[in-house]
Amino acid sequence: MNVLLCPLSDGGYLYPAIAAGRELERRGNTVCVLGRTSAGQIVAESGLPYLTAERYGGQRGFSVARWRDGGPAQFRAALRAARQVRADVLVTSVLCHGALLAAEALDIPAVVLGLSAHLLNYAAGGHDEPQPGMSRQARSREILQYYRELRAEVGLAARSDPWPESPLFGAALLLRGDPVFEYPGAVLPERVHHVGPLAWEPTADGADVDTVMDHLDRVGKPVVYVHLGRFFGGKVQWPRLNSAFTGGPFQALVEQGRTLDPRPDPGADMLLVRRPYMGPFVERAGLVLTSGTSAPVLAALLQERPLGVTPNGSEQPLLAAACVRAGVAVYALEDMDSDPWKMLHLAWEDPGLRKRAADLGRRLASADSASRAADVVELSCARVARKPHRPADRAVDTMPLDTRWLSKGADG
Repeated sequence: MNVLLCPLSDGGYLYPAIAAGRELERRGNTVCVLGRTSAGQIVAESGLPYLTAERYGGQRGFSVARWRDGGPAQFRAALRAARQVRADVLVTSVLCHGALLAAEALDIPAVVLGLSAHLLNYAAGGHDEPQPGMSRQARSREILQYYRELRAEVGLAARSDPWPESPLFGAALLLRGDPVFEYPGAVLPERVHHVGPLAWEPTADGADVDTVMDHLDRVGKPVVYVHLGRFFGGKVQWPRLNSAFTGGPFQALVEQGRTLDPRPDPGADMLLVRRPYMGPFVERAGLVLTSGTSAPVLAALLQERPLGVTPNGSEQPLLAAACVRAGVAVYALEDMDSDPWKMLHLAWEDPGLRKRAADLGRRLASADSASRAADVVELSCARVARKPHRPADRAVDTMPLDTRWLSKGADG
């Protein structure tokens, strides 16, 4: 079976796809990764062959920051690459509508790797669920509308489907969390499954980690790992972070990620880093403070660490609420004026919070998620009758296969 991994190239989307792809390759399948040139070095470490999207006309098509306007480029690159490697299945990310449409144009299945929790409408139940941020119904309508607009833009005929959201799930939508993250009594759509965290990240640089650890040792205070994501709390949170980590009992190791314009005070006990890995830093910390995106939430739980959450948009309010409901997180930085360290103390010192985080983390770690995901990918192919690749509904030029691009770890 030929598998083309075409996730978003940002780490939170790329790394889970690599975890699934390595297992598929271990089982004897041929696996290639399609993504931005900038991700080439990381994919090289995974050992999987790499196709640079720019070579296939996919400029700006695999960035989460451009998931809306990058759809046509993503469709074009996924279609061309899939034809060249004679893909039997695409494995992609949520929001990768261009890849979903490329699979449809080629009449092959697509398996979608989701986030930690289901974000769209449930099949049943959940009617009394609080709707922090955007409601499921509004999010479902908005994303489905974008999918329809992209279909028209790339020239695919409109389709009629008895389940209006089903195109967004592909042949299967795989959630990387745990059923505890779903609202009690809610029923997932039939092609949506929990497989577990699909944990993988590049090997940490030992010398770099030692330098960071030496700094933390010199400060000597308990460590809170802070993962900002692109936005943190919707508003500028640096004043609150500065208050929480200046002259207090804790120090912060802050992963900037895609956060712009950092503003730490000179006297704050904060060390800022930007690294492609979290593992050793989360292990060193006693608490993880995050806006509530899947990658740091799962990283914290896999290390059996409790969470402080301060959500903004997208998945963050829903996943943060799920973590609080599961008893593995508390809302933090909500009221910093009277006691800037109060919630950090409560989270750090609550033995029940720590035990629940450890229990959930052990359950996630035991899920054998890569094997579960590979099972679904293989089953999705087995369910599709073998057909020759048919031309896309819209003419897209093909390119001759250059085997140099398929070499192990080639960065283009």
